[in-house]
Amino acid sequence: MSELNSHTTQLDLSVVVPLFNEAQSLQELCKQIIFALKDKYHFEIIFVDDGSTDSSWKQIEALAKKDERVKGITFRKNYGKSTALQAGFDEAKGSYVATMDADLQDDPAELPAMLAMLDEGCDLVSGWKKQRQDPLSKTIPSRFFNKVTAKIAGISLNDFNCGLKVYKKEVVNSITLHGELHRYIPLLAKWQGYNKIGEKVVKHRKRKHGKTKFGLSRFMHGFLDLLTLVFVSKYEQRPMHFFGTLGFLFLAVGGVINLYLTIDKLFFGASLDDRPMLLFGVMLMVLGAQFFSIGFLGDLIFRHRNNQNKPNIKEKI
Repeated sequence: MSELNSHTTQLDLSVVVPLFNEAQSLQELCKQIIFALKDKYHFEIIFVDDGSTDSSWKQIEALAKKDERVKGITFRKNYGKSTALQAGFDEAKGSYVATMDADLQDDPAELPAMLAMLDEGCDLVSGWKKQRQDPLSKTIPSRFFNKVTAKIAGISLNDFNCGLKVYKKEVVNSITLHGELHRYIPLLAKWQGYNKIGEKVVKHRKRKHGKTKFGLSRFMHGFLDLLTLVFVSKYEQRPMHFFGTLGFLFLAVGGVINLYLTIDKLFFGASLDDRPMLLFGVMLMVLGAQFFSIGFLGDLIFRHRNNQNKPNIKEKI
């Protein structure tokens, strides 16, 4: 990335900062970002106020009046971090995009080194809070979550939850965030063909103001979102392969059970009145038929909208 020239109009970098009730941190954070990036990059700072109930938006307005590089977006209610990040990505004008949390625990001084890794060929670089300044109630579940996520996703990252990340703009343009998917941006990027994913150990600081907005429930929600992503990635284009396989197994097992009971009844005169196996066999066959129907409908829906799915084209000549 080239040094800032006075005549440059193209933005090098957009720094997206999602926030919720962080009024006490914004002035200091803005100063730190500007100090870390000044004289090096032509940048903008986009604060996304996710429905704060304190004076966060007033602070953003004041910062924007003082410095034209500061932009702001505010929501009428709290939608969550993924929605806030998506709004920032949509607004970003820079060739590169950086994200960081607003609680002053992320150090903006790490950004130049991470951006240099993009210049060296990475599509995105994720921070690794190797020495976390958080209580054990957060660090232990987070380590477990990261290990399981890395194993399932097939990406060798140590810290999926780190808010400090940098991306090429084309990467954030290729993904859509909702729910709690912000934790899985590296995975979403990988599925779009961006396989050069780097990681850098970054400084993590103690929280200076307020308290964390996240509880242990975020890890459960995160695992559920991960399972959904993995399922969709494998079977979105072929739902019958999943539901049809289950349907066949249930029908086969149920059919064998009912065939055995039928033979037992017809040839050996066995009574079926007190045979719970009969109900079990019928239940399996009904479930099998339902799974087949779900798979069939899934295939129809996918084929109907298939013409709306466009591939991510890397280059044209």
